[in-house]
Amino acid sequence: MGLSIRASFVRSVTLAASAALVLNAWPVVAVAQTKPPVMTQQGPESVADLAAGLLDAVVNISTSQNIKNDDQTPMPQVPDGSPFQQFFDEYFKGQGGEGSNRQRTVDSLGSGFVIDPSGVIVTNNHVIEGADDIEVNFANGSKLKAKLIGTDTKTDLAVLKVEPKKPLTAVPLGDSRTMRIGDWVMAIGNPFGLGGTVTVGIISARGRNINAGPYDNFIQTDAAINKGNSGGPLFNMKGEVIGINTAIISPSGGSIGIGFSVPTELAANVINQLREFGETHRGWLGVRIQPVTSDIAESLKMETPKGALVAGIIKGGPVDGGDIKTGDVIIKFDGRDVVEMRDLPRVVAESPVGKAVDVVVVRDGKELTVKVTLGRLEDGDNAAEAGQSPQGEEEGTDQAEPPAAELPPSDVVLGMKLAVLDAAARKTYGIADDVEGVVITDVDPQSAAAERRIAAGDVIAEIGQEAMETPEDVSARVEKLKADGRRNALLMIANKTGELRFVTVRIE
Repeated sequence: MGLSIRASFVRSVTLAASAALVLNAWPVVAVAQTKPPVMTQQGPESVADLAAGLLDAVVNISTSQNIKNDDQTPMPQVPDGSPFQQFFDEYFKGQGGEGSNRQRTVDSLGSGFVIDPSGVIVTNNHVIEGADDIEVNFANGSKLKAKLIGTDTKTDLAVLKVEPKKPLTAVPLGDSRTMRIGDWVMAIGNPFGLGGTVTVGIISARGRNINAGPYDNFIQTDAAINKGNSGGPLFNMKGEVIGINTAIISPSGGSIGIGFSVPTELAANVINQLREFGETHRGWLGVRIQPVTSDIAESLKMETPKGALVAGIIKGGPVDGGDIKTGDVIIKFDGRDVVEMRDLPRVVAESPVGKAVDVVVVRDGKELTVKVTLGRLEDGDNAAEAGQSPQGEEEGTDQAEPPAAELPPSDVVLGMKLAVLDAAARKTYGIADDVEGVVITDVDPQSAAAERRIAAGDVIAEIGQEAMETPEDVSARVEKLKADGRRNALLMIANKTGELRFVTVRIE
């Protein structure tokens, strides 16, 4: 994806200072003079010197990919001796036959930058993804074939290597954490194939989540970025790379002033791992998480909604059987605050594999500190997938509602009909043997439970962090919460395979 943005400069307005007033009475009272706001510039006076030292380190990346053409269009019949005969022969037969045997080449352009004089180059993964041939074009007109060292789809980064005859001009990675909203930045890239294009703007926002991946933490900038800028650097005014330009918001495909860069606080570790291993080695905690809403926070006796709620523990993961429990809210990881759910995957991924870290959790309204040792995310992918609900025909099969006589009599609580989870209920709903709790046999469509998408066949495992075994347990727990003045009940719901989720249901 290309990037595009137009820099917008805002002139500041200085307010007139208030004159000091002196009253002709005893005692004399002086009203202090109001200090005028500091006059600011419209922008840097010039970035010419800065750009001159950086242009040689920014490269254009061209790729080509051979794609089989599945077009079944028959070859036109051209009379012998026609002036177009040679053209049609080359086009339709030059790639090994007619129709689907033809091959075509797709070319694309992007940007990148040199981080090591020996020829190490950083760009976006989507710039080189699927390429059969990668060529790096330098500012002096020279070209070199590039070898792919490694890619990371989760952050859309890639590292290339060229073999120059002499050391290349390289640029350093800076610390994006020191950048503030309003700081000036400069982008250099290859928009629409126009290499060496320099644009200037400011940091418009930080920590943007655009749903591009699990670790979104983008810098938003209004420095003009367009198609072809992808993979290019975003510099601070010291000439350090503080972001890799990756995405834009643009209905037309051109710059509208909203572009996004991967910050170096996230990219630096990924780049180092790709250089060293050719792949990423991310930390892995082995938990399933969900956001902490205001209702969930109230149910857990938390003053404010924050952190990541542990909705499940992945079997065979680093904390399986450990000190972190389902229902815990992780609010701090290795000394770093977890303000939102999406903060946790990022800080865990940035931690070294095998590192023992302190994790602060909220359990039963109290903060506890537990120590965990991280596994490797890439090694745990299969385990994580195995812990998810099966995707297939079984998942989509409609479960017939059982005749009332097949299950024990049901209690009704919060609009849900409940029954003991016995062998008959497990057979009727296909509930796994390791799932424990109280089965839901029916849900009133007009109830608060239905609003939370609770359905027949779901199992109530816990309410308010207390295990449920019988419908009477559920009734008693809800009545206790109601007597305590609670407005919501926090339910841990298990599906038929045992995958857990937390929902809050209004107590009516």
